Amino acid sequence: MNDDITTEQIATITTFVDIDAPPPDDHPTALALFGSNRTRPAEIAAERYHRGLTPLIICMGGINRHNGINEARTWHRLLLDRGVPDGAIRCEDRSANTWQNVEYAEPFLREALNAGLVVTAVCKWYHRRAVHILKTLVPTVGAFHVITWEPTLSGRSITRAGWPLIPEGRRRVLREWEEVSRRVAEGGLADVRLFQGAWH
Repeated sequence: MNDDITTEQIATITTFVDIDAPPPDDHPTALALFGSNRTRPAEIAAERYHRGLTPLIICMGGINRHNGINEARTWHRLLLDRGVPDGAIRCEDRSANTWQNVEYAEPFLREALNAGLVVTAVCKWYHRRAVHILKTLVPTVGAFHVITWEPTLSGRSITRAGWPLIPEGRRRVLREWEEVSRRVAEGGLADVRLFQGAWH
């Protein structure tokens, strides 16, 4: 995409990639933490567990290519450190990308659905691929929610207002917008829509 994007285009792209759709606080859901080398998803999960809002936490992510940690196992340890019992945690620790996050965690996602739990994804605010891949690989997921967080890249927070001004944030947000739009149009990803606070 041309570097000279207009204010209107920035607003359209931001709205498209922003997947935030948190569940209501009176409705416990299973959390699916999409792979990352950040600690924020585990902090979100532990906080919600202790508020009685998530009986099942699914950690997804294998070896991180940037720092060599195993993402799911690191989150597992962080959750235990924060008082979440081992029986409430599932780990998918082999995946190398978002597609494999869902593919390898499918048994745990089905466990949640079979228990009557709605799924809530936890991922970066602009990670639009996550919602499409979840619906593509687990079409029976039904309506689901997303809790988002803002990552830090090169020491700068990638926010909804500031991403166009940060080269790494700009690159990632534009890639998300272009790739998801293309793959949905080509039929490689299921289409999803945000409706009444949930993804369908």
